[in-house]
Amino acid sequence: MFVGHYSVAFAAAAHPKAPRLGTLFVAAQLMDLGFFTFVLTGTEHMRLTPGMTAMNNMDLYDMPLTHSLVGAGGLALVFGLIVARWLRSVIAGAIGGAVVLSHWLLDLLVHGPDLTIMGSPPKLGLGLWNHPAIEMPLEIGLLFVSAWLFARARRPANWRLAVLLAVLIALQAFNWFAPQPTQLDASQSVLGLVAYVLAALVAWWVAKDRSDVQVA
Repeated sequence: MFVGHYSVAFAAAAHPKAPRLGTLFVAAQLMDLGFFTFVLTGTEHMRLTPGMTAMNNMDLYDMPLTHSLVGAGGLALVFGLIVARWLRSVIAGAIGGAVVLSHWLLDLLVHGPDLTIMGSPPKLGLGLWNHPAIEMPLEIGLLFVSAWLFARARRPANWRLAVLLAVLIALQAFNWFAPQPTQLDASQSVLGLVAYVLAALVAWWVAKDRSDVQVA
């Protein structure tokens, strides 16, 4: 799942005491930001296995720090505490932390069995990546419904929100339809990190001209 993670950020941003949308976009992908950074440093590992799932060939065989439930909970706690202190709002911190943790729960739906509770077996994953006819409309549907909820609550400039959605759909289309790499190198991690940073920057720009008052 890629843009589907941002559906939680959009929905959470509708809360009057939530952090801004850009912050929540970072929260939604914090686990993957950490994972691809750790892959580059050799702390966590993946490999490419053709046919790993119907939708991608990433074998995410070693990611105990970022994609175990305990690791995700730790990231959520740290992120929530930082947001709560930064914005001086326990509610904002709780919302930010919940968005971080939502990543693991959504990954559980789509991943093959590569998620863990504490970094060791059993490995978990319901495998919707093996069912594109279900996963693809589900992901896009979550994105547009949550964007509508955000727009109704926060009234951003329609054209800015349209730009953000266009960027997200373009990134998702690349993720789905670009040729699958056959050799693992740093480019996969770098492309992932660039995509997450780009999405967060555009989300920050969308919320920048908001007319209502928000905590940050």
